Amino acid sequence: MFDIASFIRELAIMAVPVLIAITCHEAAHGYAAWRLGDPTAKHAGRLTLNPIRHVDPVGTILFPLILVLIKSPFLFGWAKPVPVDPRYFQNPVKGMMLVSLAGPGTNFALALGFAFLFHALIFLAMMLGGAGMSVIEPLALMAQYGVLVNLILGIFNLLPIPPLDGAKILAGFLPASGVRMIYSFERYGFVVIILLLMTGVLQSVLLPMVRFFTNILL
Repeated sequence: MFDIASFIRELAIMAVPVLIAITCHEAAHGYAAWRLGDPTAKHAGRLTLNPIRHVDPVGTILFPLILVLIKSPFLFGWAKPVPVDPRYFQNPVKGMMLVSLAGPGTNFALALGFAFLFHALIFLAMMLGGAGMSVIEPLALMAQYGVLVNLILGIFNLLPIPPLDGAKILAGFLPASGVRMIYSFERYGFVVIILLLMTGVLQSVLLPMVRFFTNILL
């Protein structure tokens, strides 16, 4: 039987780290582009940590919610892409590679931060004994989710499938013909990702890596 109270509690604990992960990921793209000379994201109001500016109703809310409801072992979603104009960069391909690296790099830094918070909370719980557990326990669970969500988002985005960041990072090491091939494939990338998710291939590739780094951090 579906436990609505348990579901709402779990959703509430997951919501904060998910919003932090997605918001910081997108803001990092915009900030990196701005530092490289592209003001597009700044003019669009995307150099902000306000999640409302980055949330996509389908990709950030509806699609992950469906995955949670069907108890998918792998949770992912997307935010509104930050607008980037590579024509502002001295080297457009290298510039896009650096902008793309900023997103996953931020997620890995957040995973480390959440891991530190988790261990600090566990230490605090040991010091206090049973006192304050009603506050410490949900915060510790939130920190655990923060590690997991940021590892998933960071590793997932490093896959070399357009339009994911990994494809643009790979393009930075390829000749012009390879770059054109990657960008020409971008229109089909989302379909490929959905097929990989539905067939379980995506989970089988990513989950072992996520578990490996989660075990190290937690």
